[in-house]
Amino acid sequence: MNINTDETHFRYSLELIEEKDGVEYIRFVMDAKEARVPKSVQISWQHPAIDISGYWDPGANREKGLRMDFSTPFQSKATSLAPVCSLYNPEGQNRLTTAFSDAMRPLRMRAGIHEETAEFEVWLELFTEACPPIDHYEAVIRIDTRELFYADCLREVGQWWADMPGYTPAFVPDTARLPMYSTWYSFHQQLDPAEIEKQCLLAKELGCEAVIVDDGWQTDDNQRGYAYCGDWEAAPKRIADMRRLVEHVHALGMKFILWYSVPFVGKHSKAWSRFKGKFMNSYGVDTAVFDPRFPEVREYLIGTYEEALRTWGIDGFKLDFVDSFNLSQEMRYSLGGGRDYDSVPEAVDRLLSDVMLRLKSIHPDVMIEFRQNYIGPLMRKYGNMFRVADCPNNYSQNRIGSIDIRLLSGNTAVHSDMMMWNWNDRPENVALQFIHSLFSVPQLSVLIDRVPESHRQVIAFWLGFWREHRELLLAGSLRPQSPEYMYPVVYASDSNRLLAAVYSEQIIHIDSVERTIFLIVNGTSREAVVVQLAGQIRGMMTVLDCTGSEISNQMIHLQEGIHLFKLPPSGLIRLQQE
Repeated sequence: MNINTDETHFRYSLELIEEKDGVEYIRFVMDAKEARVPKSVQISWQHPAIDISGYWDPGANREKGLRMDFSTPFQSKATSLAPVCSLYNPEGQNRLTTAFSDAMRPLRMRAGIHEETAEFEVWLELFTEACPPIDHYEAVIRIDTRELFYADCLREVGQWWADMPGYTPAFVPDTARLPMYSTWYSFHQQLDPAEIEKQCLLAKELGCEAVIVDDGWQTDDNQRGYAYCGDWEAAPKRIADMRRLVEHVHALGMKFILWYSVPFVGKHSKAWSRFKGKFMNSYGVDTAVFDPRFPEVREYLIGTYEEALRTWGIDGFKLDFVDSFNLSQEMRYSLGGGRDYDSVPEAVDRLLSDVMLRLKSIHPDVMIEFRQNYIGPLMRKYGNMFRVADCPNNYSQNRIGSIDIRLLSGNTAVHSDMMMWNWNDRPENVALQFIHSLFSVPQLSVLIDRVPESHRQVIAFWLGFWREHRELLLAGSLRPQSPEYMYPVVYASDSNRLLAAVYSEQIIHIDSVERTIFLIVNGTSREAVVVQLAGQIRGMMTVLDCTGSEISNQMIHLQEGIHLFKLPPSGLIRLQQE
Protein backbone atom coordinates (compact mmCIF):
# COMPACT_ATOMS: atom_id res chain seq x y z
CA MET A 1 0.00 0.00 0.00
CA ASN A 2 1.11 3.54 -0.74
CA ILE A 3 0.47 6.74 1.23
CA ASN A 4 0.66 10.07 -0.58
CA THR A 5 0.28 13.51 1.02
CA ASP A 6 1.84 16.96 1.21
CA GLU A 7 1.48 16.86 4.99
CA THR A 8 4.79 16.66 6.89
CA HIS A 9 3.67 17.15 10.49
CA PHE A 10 1.96 13.76 10.84
CA ARG A 11 3.48 10.29 11.08
CA TYR A 12 1.61 7.65 9.10
CA SER A 13 1.47 3.89 9.43
CA LEU A 14 -0.38 0.94 7.92
CA GLU A 15 -0.51 -2.33 9.86
CA LEU A 16 -2.17 -5.67 9.12
CA ILE A 17 -4.05 -6.33 12.36
CA GLU A 18 -6.01 -9.42 11.34
CA GLU A 19 -6.29 -11.85 8.44
CA LYS A 20 -9.13 -14.33 8.60
CA ASP A 21 -10.58 -16.59 5.88
CA GLY A 22 -9.60 -14.30 3.01
CA VAL A 23 -10.45 -11.00 4.72
CA GLU A 24 -7.68 -8.61 5.74
CA TYR A 25 -8.07 -5.77 8.23
CA ILE A 26 -5.44 -3.04 7.92
CA ARG A 27 -5.20 -0.24 10.47
CA PHE A 28 -4.28 3.23 9.21
CA VAL A 29 -2.88 5.60 11.88
CA MET A 30 -1.93 9.31 11.82
CA ASP A 31 -0.10 10.96 14.72
CA ALA A 32 1.25 14.47 15.29
CA LYS A 33 3.04 16.08 18.23
CA GLU A 34 0.33 18.72 18.48
CA ALA A 35 -3.14 19.13 17.03
CA ARG A 36 -3.16 20.36 13.44
CA VAL A 37 -5.65 20.65 10.58
CA PRO A 38 -4.79 17.63 8.39
CA LYS A 39 -4.25 17.95 4.68
CA SER A 40 -5.55 15.48 2.11
CA VAL A 41 -4.12 11.95 2.39
CA GLN A 42 -4.32 9.33 -0.36
CA ILE A 43 -3.97 5.60 0.24
CA SER A 44 -3.67 3.29 -2.78
CA TRP A 45 -2.71 -0.22 -3.79
CA GLN A 46 -2.91 -2.50 -6.82
CA HIS A 47 -5.01 -5.59 -7.46
CA PRO A 48 -4.61 -7.80 -10.57
CA ALA A 49 -7.37 -7.46 -13.16
CA ILE A 50 -8.04 -11.19 -13.39
CA ASP A 51 -11.57 -12.58 -13.91
CA ILE A 52 -13.24 -9.23 -13.19
CA SER A 53 -16.14 -7.95 -15.28
CA GLY A 54 -18.14 -5.58 -13.07
CA TYR A 55 -17.89 -2.86 -10.45
CA TRP A 56 -20.29 -1.80 -7.70
CA ASP A 57 -20.43 1.10 -5.27
CA PRO A 58 -23.48 2.54 -3.46
CA GLY A 59 -23.84 5.40 -5.95
CA ALA A 60 -22.91 3.64 -9.18
CA ASN A 61 -26.58 3.41 -10.22
CA ARG A 62 -26.64 2.54 -13.96
CA GLU A 63 -22.85 2.92 -14.37
CA LYS A 64 -21.62 -0.43 -13.03
CA GLY A 65 -19.03 -1.02 -15.71
CA LEU A 66 -15.31 -1.03 -14.94
CA ARG A 67 -13.67 2.29 -14.06
CA MET A 68 -10.33 3.72 -15.17
CA ASP A 69 -7.71 4.81 -12.66
CA PHE A 70 -8.38 8.43 -13.69
CA SER A 71 -12.18 8.15 -13.43
CA THR A 72 -13.95 10.55 -11.10
CA PRO A 73 -14.06 9.02 -7.61
CA PHE A 74 -17.35 8.75 -5.76
CA GLN A 75 -17.74 10.74 -2.55
CA SER A 76 -18.97 9.40 0.78
CA LYS A 77 -19.80 10.90 4.17
CA ALA A 78 -22.20 10.22 7.05
CA THR A 79 -25.20 11.54 5.13
CA SER A 80 -24.28 10.31 1.65
CA LEU A 81 -23.48 6.84 0.33
CA ALA A 82 -20.88 4.64 2.09
CA PRO A 83 -17.13 3.98 1.70
CA VAL A 84 -17.21 0.59 -0.04
CA CYS A 85 -16.75 -0.77 -3.55
CA SER A 86 -16.72 -4.24 -5.07
CA LEU A 87 -15.22 -5.99 -8.10
CA TYR A 88 -16.71 -9.30 -9.27
CA ASN A 89 -16.65 -11.78 -12.14
CA PRO A 90 -19.38 -12.69 -14.70
CA GLU A 91 -20.92 -15.24 -12.29
CA GLY A 92 -21.15 -12.59 -9.58
CA GLN A 93 -18.29 -14.08 -7.55
CA ASN A 94 -16.38 -11.56 -5.49
CA ARG A 95 -12.85 -10.72 -6.53
CA LEU A 96 -12.26 -7.69 -4.31
CA THR A 97 -14.57 -5.87 -1.90
CA THR A 98 -12.98 -2.94 -0.08
CA ALA A 99 -14.53 -0.94 2.76
CA PHE A 100 -13.37 1.78 5.15
CA SER A 101 -14.41 1.82 8.79
CA ASP A 102 -14.88 5.60 9.12
CA ALA A 103 -18.18 6.29 7.37
CA MET A 104 -18.68 9.68 9.03
CA ARG A 105 -15.97 11.90 7.59
CA PRO A 106 -16.00 12.89 3.92
CA LEU A 107 -13.77 10.83 1.66
CA ARG A 108 -13.37 9.97 -2.00
CA MET A 109 -12.95 6.43 -3.30
CA ARG A 110 -12.29 4.65 -6.60
CA ALA A 111 -11.20 1.29 -8.01
CA GLY A 112 -10.00 1.82 -11.57
CA ILE A 113 -8.01 -0.11 -14.16
CA HIS A 114 -4.42 0.98 -14.86
CA GLU A 115 -3.83 0.43 -18.57
CA GLU A 116 -0.08 -0.09 -18.42
CA THR A 117 -0.20 -3.03 -15.99
CA ALA A 118 -3.75 -4.45 -16.33
CA GLU A 119 -4.17 -3.92 -12.59
CA PHE A 120 -6.82 -2.13 -10.61
CA GLU A 121 -5.68 0.76 -8.48
CA VAL A 122 -7.81 0.98 -5.35
CA TRP A 123 -7.62 4.57 -4.14
CA LEU A 124 -8.93 6.37 -1.06
CA GLU A 125 -8.61 10.07 -0.32
CA LEU A 126 -9.16 11.16 3.28
CA PHE A 127 -9.67 14.66 4.72
CA THR A 128 -11.15 16.01 1.51
CA GLU A 129 -12.88 18.82 3.41
CA ALA A 130 -11.64 21.15 6.11
CA CYS A 131 -11.92 19.70 9.58
CA PRO A 132 -10.86 20.74 13.09
CA PRO A 133 -7.25 20.21 14.23
CA ILE A 134 -6.37 16.68 15.35
CA ASP A 135 -3.29 14.99 16.78
CA HIS A 136 -4.42 11.38 16.29
CA TYR A 137 -6.59 9.53 13.80
CA GLU A 138 -7.07 5.89 13.02
CA ALA A 139 -9.37 3.77 10.90
CA VAL A 140 -9.48 0.28 9.39
CA ILE A 141 -9.45 -0.82 5.75
CA ARG A 142 -11.31 -4.09 5.15
CA ILE A 143 -10.14 -6.06 2.09
CA ASP A 144 -12.18 -9.13 1.09
CA THR A 145 -10.95 -11.43 -1.71
CA ARG A 146 -13.04 -14.49 -0.85
CA GLU A 147 -14.74 -16.62 -3.50
CA LEU A 148 -18.26 -15.63 -2.42
CA PHE A 149 -21.25 -14.13 -4.15
CA TYR A 150 -20.67 -10.36 -4.27
CA ALA A 151 -23.96 -9.60 -2.47
CA ASP A 152 -22.93 -11.78 0.48
CA CYS A 153 -19.66 -9.86 0.78
CA LEU A 154 -21.51 -6.54 0.76
CA ARG A 155 -24.02 -7.80 3.32
CA GLU A 156 -21.12 -8.69 5.61
CA VAL A 157 -19.66 -5.19 5.16
CA GLY A 158 -23.00 -3.77 6.26
CA GLN A 159 -22.96 -5.98 9.33
CA TRP A 160 -19.32 -5.00 10.04
CA TRP A 161 -20.37 -1.37 10.28
CA ALA A 162 -23.52 -2.20 12.26
CA ASP A 163 -21.41 -3.98 14.91
CA MET A 164 -19.17 -0.94 15.46
CA PRO A 165 -19.70 1.32 18.51
CA GLY A 166 -21.77 4.33 17.49
CA TYR A 167 -23.14 2.65 14.37
CA THR A 168 -25.92 0.51 15.87
CA PRO A 169 -28.95 0.62 13.52
CA ALA A 170 -32.26 1.99 14.77
CA PHE A 171 -35.14 -0.29 15.68
CA VAL A 172 -37.50 -0.92 12.76
CA PRO A 173 -41.21 -0.99 13.72
CA ASP A 174 -43.40 -3.39 11.78
CA THR A 175 -45.38 -0.62 10.07
CA ALA A 176 -42.15 0.57 8.42
CA ARG A 177 -42.13 -2.75 6.59
CA LEU A 178 -45.69 -2.46 5.22
CA PRO A 179 -47.05 -0.68 2.10
CA MET A 180 -47.64 3.06 2.33
CA TYR A 181 -49.51 5.77 0.46
CA SER A 182 -47.69 9.02 -0.39
CA THR A 183 -49.24 12.34 -1.37
CA TRP A 184 -46.32 13.60 -3.43
CA TYR A 185 -46.99 12.47 -7.00
CA SER A 186 -50.76 12.35 -6.50
CA PHE A 187 -51.11 15.84 -4.95
CA HIS A 188 -47.71 17.54 -5.05
CA GLN A 189 -48.21 20.75 -3.03
CA GLN A 190 -51.96 20.98 -3.71
CA LEU A 191 -52.94 19.29 -0.47
CA ASP A 192 -56.55 18.99 0.62
CA PRO A 193 -57.45 17.20 3.88
CA ALA A 194 -60.75 15.75 2.61
CA GLU A 195 -59.05 14.38 -0.51
CA ILE A 196 -56.19 12.97 1.53
CA GLU A 197 -58.68 11.14 3.77
CA LYS A 198 -60.47 9.77 0.70
CA GLN A 199 -57.24 8.40 -0.75
CA CYS A 200 -56.25 6.96 2.63
CA LEU A 201 -59.53 5.06 2.88
CA LEU A 202 -59.03 3.55 -0.58
CA ALA A 203 -55.34 2.86 0.04
CA LYS A 204 -56.15 1.09 3.31
CA GLU A 205 -58.63 -1.15 1.51
CA LEU A 206 -55.86 -2.07 -0.94
CA GLY A 207 -53.34 -2.92 1.77
CA CYS A 208 -51.52 0.32 2.71
CA GLU A 209 -50.87 0.88 6.41
CA ALA A 210 -49.52 4.45 6.55
CA VAL A 211 -49.73 7.75 4.70
CA ILE A 212 -46.80 10.08 4.05
CA VAL A 213 -48.02 13.67 3.73
CA ASP A 214 -45.31 15.34 1.69
CA ASP A 215 -44.26 18.89 0.83
CA GLY A 216 -47.01 21.53 0.72
CA TRP A 217 -48.59 21.28 4.16
CA GLN A 218 -46.40 24.12 5.48
CA THR A 219 -46.98 26.71 2.73
CA ASP A 220 -49.62 28.21 0.43
CA ASP A 221 -46.93 28.68 -2.23
CA ASN A 222 -46.96 26.29 -5.21
CA GLN A 223 -43.52 27.00 -6.68
CA ARG A 224 -41.90 23.86 -5.17
CA GLY A 225 -39.10 25.98 -3.67
CA TYR A 226 -38.09 26.19 -0.03
CA ALA A 227 -38.46 29.91 0.67
CA TYR A 228 -41.26 29.18 3.15
CA CYS A 229 -39.51 26.40 5.05
CA GLY A 230 -38.16 26.85 8.55
CA ASP A 231 -41.15 27.56 10.79
CA TRP A 232 -42.97 24.28 10.13
CA GLU A 233 -46.44 25.53 10.94
CA ALA A 234 -49.37 24.07 9.03
CA ALA A 235 -50.59 26.53 6.38
CA PRO A 236 -54.25 27.35 7.17
CA LYS A 237 -55.25 27.23 3.50
CA ARG A 238 -53.75 23.76 3.17
CA ILE A 239 -54.40 21.92 6.41
CA ALA A 240 -56.29 24.09 8.86
CA ASP A 241 -56.32 21.47 11.61
CA MET A 242 -53.43 19.04 11.44
CA ARG A 243 -54.42 17.24 14.63
CA ARG A 244 -57.90 16.57 13.24
CA LEU A 245 -56.49 15.17 9.99
CA VAL A 246 -54.13 12.89 11.89
CA GLU A 247 -56.97 11.63 14.09
CA HIS A 248 -59.12 10.89 11.02
CA VAL A 249 -56.28 8.95 9.40
CA HIS A 250 -55.75 7.01 12.63
CA ALA A 251 -59.46 6.20 12.70
CA LEU A 252 -58.98 4.49 9.33
CA GLY A 253 -56.32 2.26 10.91
CA MET A 254 -53.34 4.01 9.26
CA LYS A 255 -50.23 5.67 10.61
CA PHE A 256 -49.32 9.26 9.70
CA ILE A 257 -45.86 10.42 8.53
CA LEU A 258 -45.04 14.07 7.79
CA TRP A 259 -42.40 15.60 5.49
CA TYR A 260 -39.73 18.10 6.62
CA SER A 261 -36.71 19.52 4.76
CA VAL A 262 -34.28 19.42 7.67
CA PRO A 263 -31.50 21.89 6.71
CA PHE A 264 -33.51 24.53 4.86
CA VAL A 265 -34.66 27.91 6.15
CA GLY A 266 -36.40 30.29 3.75
CA LYS A 267 -36.41 34.08 3.57
CA HIS A 268 -40.16 34.16 4.18
CA SER A 269 -39.94 32.33 7.51
CA LYS A 270 -39.68 33.80 11.00
CA ALA A 271 -36.71 31.51 11.58
CA TRP A 272 -34.74 33.42 8.92
CA SER A 273 -34.25 36.51 11.07
CA ARG A 274 -34.09 34.55 14.32
CA PHE A 275 -31.12 32.47 13.15
CA LYS A 276 -29.45 34.92 10.79
CA GLY A 277 -25.69 34.45 11.03
CA LYS A 278 -26.10 30.77 11.82
CA PHE A 279 -26.30 29.47 8.27
CA MET A 280 -23.68 27.49 6.35
CA ASN A 281 -24.46 28.37 2.75
CA SER A 282 -27.34 29.18 0.43
CA TYR A 283 -29.62 26.82 -1.47
CA GLY A 284 -30.90 28.94 -4.32
CA VAL A 285 -31.62 32.64 -4.07
CA ASP A 286 -34.03 32.65 -1.13
CA THR A 287 -33.11 29.62 0.97
CA ALA A 288 -30.22 29.00 3.36
CA VAL A 289 -28.82 25.92 5.11
CA PHE A 290 -28.72 25.84 8.91
CA ASP A 291 -25.32 25.42 10.58
CA PRO A 292 -25.81 22.41 12.91
CA ARG A 293 -22.64 23.25 14.83
CA PHE A 294 -24.68 25.77 16.83
CA PRO A 295 -26.43 23.98 19.73
CA GLU A 296 -29.42 26.35 19.51
CA VAL A 297 -29.92 25.36 15.85
CA ARG A 298 -29.95 21.66 16.73
CA GLU A 299 -32.29 22.29 19.65
CA TYR A 300 -34.66 24.27 17.46
CA LEU A 301 -34.88 21.51 14.85
CA ILE A 302 -35.26 18.70 17.37
CA GLY A 303 -37.82 20.70 19.35
CA THR A 304 -39.82 21.27 16.18
CA TYR A 305 -40.13 17.53 15.60
CA GLU A 306 -40.90 16.84 19.26
CA GLU A 307 -43.69 19.41 19.16
CA ALA A 308 -45.20 17.81 16.05
CA LEU A 309 -45.09 14.39 17.67
CA ARG A 310 -46.78 15.60 20.86
CA THR A 311 -49.23 18.16 19.50
CA TRP A 312 -50.38 16.52 16.30
CA GLY A 313 -49.93 12.88 17.30
CA ILE A 314 -48.09 11.89 14.14
CA ASP A 315 -46.17 8.61 13.89
CA GLY A 316 -43.12 9.49 11.87
CA PHE A 317 -41.10 11.87 9.77
CA LYS A 318 -39.83 12.00 6.22
CA LEU A 319 -36.61 13.96 6.83
CA ASP A 320 -35.34 15.31 3.54
CA PHE A 321 -32.15 16.91 2.20
CA VAL A 322 -29.94 15.92 5.14
CA ASP A 323 -27.00 15.58 2.74
CA SER A 324 -27.13 19.37 2.19
CA PHE A 325 -25.20 20.26 5.35
CA ASN A 326 -22.16 21.39 3.38
CA LEU A 327 -19.88 24.30 4.21
CA SER A 328 -19.53 27.00 1.57
CA GLN A 329 -15.97 27.71 0.46
CA GLU A 330 -15.78 30.98 2.37
CA MET A 331 -16.90 29.27 5.59
CA ARG A 332 -14.64 26.23 5.48
CA TYR A 333 -12.64 27.49 8.46
CA SER A 334 -15.50 29.08 10.41
CA LEU A 335 -14.87 27.92 13.96
CA GLY A 336 -16.02 28.99 17.43
CA GLY A 337 -18.37 31.94 17.65
CA GLY A 338 -20.88 30.01 19.74
CA ARG A 339 -20.49 26.72 17.91
CA ASP A 340 -19.92 23.72 20.18
CA TYR A 341 -18.56 21.62 17.29
CA ASP A 342 -15.95 22.59 14.73
CA SER A 343 -16.58 19.49 12.61
CA VAL A 344 -19.72 19.57 10.46
CA PRO A 345 -19.94 15.74 10.18
CA GLU A 346 -19.75 15.40 13.96
CA ALA A 347 -22.40 18.09 14.42
CA VAL A 348 -24.71 16.41 11.91
CA ASP A 349 -24.15 13.10 13.67
CA ARG A 350 -25.08 14.71 16.99
CA LEU A 351 -28.18 16.35 15.46
CA LEU A 352 -29.56 13.24 13.79
CA SER A 353 -28.62 10.92 16.64
CA ASP A 354 -30.43 13.19 19.10
CA VAL A 355 -33.44 13.41 16.79
CA MET A 356 -33.91 9.65 16.89
CA LEU A 357 -33.12 9.37 20.60
CA ARG A 358 -35.52 12.08 21.71
CA LEU A 359 -38.34 11.17 19.36
CA LYS A 360 -38.15 7.53 20.45
CA SER A 361 -38.52 8.64 24.07
CA ILE A 362 -41.91 10.09 23.09
CA HIS A 363 -42.98 7.48 20.52
CA PRO A 364 -40.95 4.22 20.74
CA ASP A 365 -42.15 3.11 17.30
CA VAL A 366 -41.43 6.40 15.56
CA MET A 367 -40.60 6.01 11.86
CA ILE A 368 -37.98 8.14 10.13
CA GLU A 369 -37.52 7.93 6.38
CA PHE A 370 -34.46 9.02 4.43
CA ARG A 371 -34.12 9.17 0.67
CA GLN A 372 -31.34 7.80 -1.53
CA ASN A 373 -28.44 8.82 -1.49
CA TYR A 374 -28.52 9.39 2.29
CA ILE A 375 -28.51 5.65 2.89
CA GLY A 376 -25.19 4.75 4.53
CA PRO A 377 -24.27 2.88 7.73
CA LEU A 378 -24.68 5.92 9.97
CA MET A 379 -28.01 6.76 8.35
CA ARG A 380 -29.24 3.38 9.64
CA LYS A 381 -28.67 4.77 13.13
CA TYR A 382 -30.60 7.98 12.43
CA GLY A 383 -33.59 6.39 10.66
CA ASN A 384 -35.34 3.10 9.95
CA MET A 385 -36.67 3.60 6.40
CA PHE A 386 -34.61 4.19 3.22
CA ARG A 387 -36.42 5.13 0.02
CA VAL A 388 -35.29 5.01 -3.61
CA ALA A 389 -34.53 8.46 -5.06
CA ASP A 390 -37.30 10.11 -7.06
CA CYS A 391 -37.92 8.23 -10.32
CA PRO A 392 -41.56 8.92 -11.31
CA ASN A 393 -43.06 6.29 -13.65
CA ASN A 394 -39.60 4.70 -14.01
CA TYR A 395 -40.09 1.14 -12.81
CA SER A 396 -36.65 -0.10 -13.90
CA GLN A 397 -35.00 2.62 -11.82
CA ASN A 398 -37.06 1.49 -8.83
CA ARG A 399 -35.62 -2.00 -9.34
CA ILE A 400 -32.03 -0.78 -9.59
CA GLY A 401 -32.29 1.70 -6.74
CA SER A 402 -34.03 -0.64 -4.32
CA ILE A 403 -31.57 -3.49 -4.90
CA ASP A 404 -28.61 -1.12 -4.56
CA ILE A 405 -29.90 0.03 -1.17
CA ARG A 406 -30.79 -3.49 -0.01
CA LEU A 407 -27.24 -4.76 -0.47
CA LEU A 408 -25.88 -2.76 2.50
CA SER A 409 -28.94 -2.04 4.63
CA GLY A 410 -29.54 -5.17 6.69
CA ASN A 411 -32.97 -5.08 8.33
CA THR A 412 -33.54 -1.35 7.72
CA ALA A 413 -36.79 -1.05 5.76
CA VAL A 414 -36.02 -0.27 2.10
CA HIS A 415 -38.88 1.40 0.22
CA SER A 416 -39.57 1.92 -3.45
CA ASP A 417 -39.98 5.41 -4.79
CA MET A 418 -43.64 6.30 -4.89
CA MET A 419 -45.30 4.42 -7.74
CA MET A 420 -47.24 6.50 -10.25
CA TRP A 421 -48.28 6.07 -13.88
CA ASN A 422 -50.52 7.42 -16.62
CA TRP A 423 -54.17 6.53 -16.04
CA ASN A 424 -54.53 5.44 -19.70
CA ASP A 425 -51.67 2.96 -19.60
CA ARG A 426 -52.16 -0.79 -20.05
CA PRO A 427 -52.66 -2.89 -16.89
CA GLU A 428 -49.60 -4.98 -17.78
CA ASN A 429 -47.45 -1.83 -17.63
CA VAL A 430 -49.01 -0.75 -14.36
CA ALA A 431 -48.09 -4.15 -12.90
CA LEU A 432 -44.46 -3.57 -13.87
CA GLN A 433 -44.34 -0.75 -11.31
CA PHE A 434 -44.99 -3.33 -8.57
CA ILE A 435 -42.98 -6.18 -10.07
CA HIS A 436 -39.82 -4.10 -10.40
CA SER A 437 -40.20 -2.97 -6.78
CA LEU A 438 -40.86 -6.45 -5.37
CA PHE A 439 -37.80 -6.51 -3.13
CA SER A 440 -38.67 -3.26 -1.37
CA VAL A 441 -41.65 -1.94 0.58
CA PRO A 442 -44.17 -0.53 -1.94
CA GLN A 443 -45.15 3.13 -1.82
CA LEU A 444 -48.17 4.17 -3.89
CA SER A 445 -48.91 7.70 -5.12
CA VAL A 446 -51.84 7.88 -7.52
CA LEU A 447 -55.37 9.20 -7.08
CA ILE A 448 -56.91 5.79 -6.57
CA ASP A 449 -60.51 6.86 -7.25
CA ARG A 450 -59.51 8.19 -10.69
CA VAL A 451 -57.62 5.22 -12.11
CA PRO A 452 -59.62 2.65 -14.08
CA GLU A 453 -60.96 -0.52 -12.46
CA SER A 454 -58.36 -2.66 -14.24
CA HIS A 455 -55.61 -0.64 -12.56
CA ARG A 456 -57.21 -1.08 -9.15
CA GLN A 457 -57.29 -4.83 -9.77
CA VAL A 458 -53.56 -4.74 -10.51
CA ILE A 459 -52.86 -2.73 -7.35
CA ALA A 460 -54.96 -5.05 -5.19
CA PHE A 461 -53.39 -8.22 -6.58
CA TRP A 462 -49.75 -7.18 -6.38
CA LEU A 463 -50.04 -5.52 -2.97
CA GLY A 464 -51.79 -8.66 -1.75
CA PHE A 465 -49.11 -10.90 -3.28
CA TRP A 466 -46.38 -8.72 -1.76
CA ARG A 467 -47.95 -8.87 1.70
CA GLU A 468 -48.39 -12.64 1.47
CA HIS A 469 -44.69 -13.12 0.70
CA ARG A 470 -43.31 -10.11 2.58
CA GLU A 471 -40.89 -12.05 4.76
CA LEU A 472 -39.47 -13.87 1.75
CA LEU A 473 -39.08 -10.65 -0.24
CA LEU A 474 -37.59 -8.54 2.55
CA ALA A 475 -35.80 -11.04 4.78
CA GLY A 476 -35.09 -14.06 2.55
CA SER A 477 -31.72 -14.80 1.01
CA LEU A 478 -31.37 -12.13 -1.70
CA ARG A 479 -29.35 -12.92 -4.85
CA PRO A 480 -29.50 -10.14 -7.47
CA GLN A 481 -27.72 -11.28 -10.62
CA SER A 482 -25.36 -9.29 -12.87
CA PRO A 483 -25.31 -5.75 -11.45
CA GLU A 484 -23.50 -4.56 -14.60
CA TYR A 485 -26.67 -5.49 -16.54
CA MET A 486 -28.93 -3.82 -13.94
CA TYR A 487 -30.05 -6.96 -12.10
CA PRO A 488 -31.86 -8.80 -14.95
CA VAL A 489 -32.87 -11.68 -12.62
CA VAL A 490 -33.33 -11.44 -8.86
CA TYR A 491 -33.88 -14.42 -6.54
CA ALA A 492 -35.18 -14.53 -2.99
CA SER A 493 -35.41 -17.77 -1.04
CA ASP A 494 -36.07 -19.28 2.36
CA SER A 495 -36.30 -22.87 3.54
CA ASN A 496 -39.70 -23.40 1.88
CA ARG A 497 -39.97 -20.93 -1.01
CA LEU A 498 -37.96 -19.65 -3.96
CA LEU A 499 -39.05 -16.59 -5.93
CA ALA A 500 -37.39 -15.61 -9.21
CA ALA A 501 -38.23 -12.32 -10.88
CA VAL A 502 -36.95 -11.92 -14.42
CA TYR A 503 -36.61 -8.47 -16.00
CA SER A 504 -34.98 -9.21 -19.36
CA GLU A 505 -34.48 -12.11 -21.77
CA GLN A 506 -32.57 -14.26 -19.30
CA ILE A 507 -32.76 -17.88 -18.20
CA ILE A 508 -34.07 -18.47 -14.69
CA HIS A 509 -31.92 -21.05 -12.91
CA ILE A 510 -33.55 -23.17 -10.21
CA ASP A 511 -30.50 -24.88 -8.76
CA SER A 512 -32.30 -26.58 -5.88
CA VAL A 513 -35.68 -28.31 -6.24
CA GLU A 514 -36.04 -29.28 -2.59
CA ARG A 515 -38.42 -26.43 -1.70
CA THR A 516 -42.22 -26.70 -1.64
CA ILE A 517 -43.17 -23.49 -3.46
CA PHE A 518 -41.60 -21.90 -6.55
CA LEU A 519 -42.76 -18.47 -7.72
CA ILE A 520 -41.75 -17.14 -11.14
CA VAL A 521 -42.56 -13.50 -11.92
CA ASN A 522 -42.46 -12.14 -15.46
CA GLY A 523 -41.18 -8.57 -15.25
CA THR A 524 -40.97 -8.27 -19.04
CA SER A 525 -43.34 -7.68 -21.95
CA ARG A 526 -42.62 -11.16 -23.35
CA GLU A 527 -45.20 -13.97 -23.45
CA ALA A 528 -42.93 -16.66 -22.01
CA VAL A 529 -40.04 -17.33 -19.64
CA VAL A 530 -37.20 -19.86 -19.85
CA VAL A 531 -36.37 -21.92 -16.75
CA GLN A 532 -33.51 -24.36 -16.21
CA LEU A 533 -34.21 -26.96 -13.51
CA ALA A 534 -31.46 -28.80 -11.62
CA GLY A 535 -33.84 -31.66 -10.87
CA GLN A 536 -37.42 -32.89 -11.17
CA ILE A 537 -40.49 -31.02 -9.95
CA ARG A 538 -43.87 -32.70 -9.62
CA GLY A 539 -46.96 -30.84 -8.47
CA MET A 540 -49.56 -28.19 -9.33
CA MET A 541 -48.66 -25.31 -11.63
CA THR A 542 -50.92 -22.23 -11.64
CA VAL A 543 -50.50 -19.39 -14.13
CA LEU A 544 -51.92 -15.94 -13.30
CA ASP A 545 -52.09 -12.78 -15.37
CA CYS A 546 -51.15 -9.24 -14.22
CA THR A 547 -54.44 -8.81 -12.31
CA GLY A 548 -54.22 -12.18 -10.57
CA SER A 549 -56.81 -13.84 -12.80
CA GLU A 550 -56.15 -17.54 -13.32
CA ILE A 551 -55.03 -18.53 -16.83
CA SER A 552 -54.41 -22.21 -16.17
CA ASN A 553 -54.07 -24.73 -13.36
CA GLN A 554 -52.67 -28.20 -13.99
CA MET A 555 -50.62 -31.02 -12.57
CA ILE A 556 -47.13 -31.14 -14.03
CA HIS A 557 -44.09 -33.39 -13.87
CA LEU A 558 -41.03 -31.49 -15.02
CA GLN A 559 -37.72 -33.19 -15.75
CA GLU A 560 -34.29 -31.75 -15.15
CA GLY A 561 -33.26 -29.38 -17.94
CA ILE A 562 -34.52 -26.32 -19.80
CA HIS A 563 -38.23 -25.51 -20.07
CA LEU A 564 -40.17 -22.81 -21.90
CA PHE A 565 -43.27 -21.67 -19.99
CA LYS A 566 -45.99 -19.57 -21.55
CA LEU A 567 -46.60 -16.67 -19.16
CA PRO A 568 -48.41 -13.40 -19.89
CA PRO A 569 -46.47 -10.14 -19.53
CA SER A 570 -46.40 -9.14 -15.86
CA GLY A 571 -47.81 -12.56 -14.98
CA LEU A 572 -46.96 -15.09 -12.31
CA ILE A 573 -46.36 -18.84 -12.14
CA ARG A 574 -46.86 -20.69 -8.88
CA LEU A 575 -45.44 -24.22 -8.65
CA GLN A 576 -46.60 -26.18 -5.60
CA GLN A 577 -44.65 -29.41 -5.14
CA GLU A 578 -46.41 -32.54 -3.92
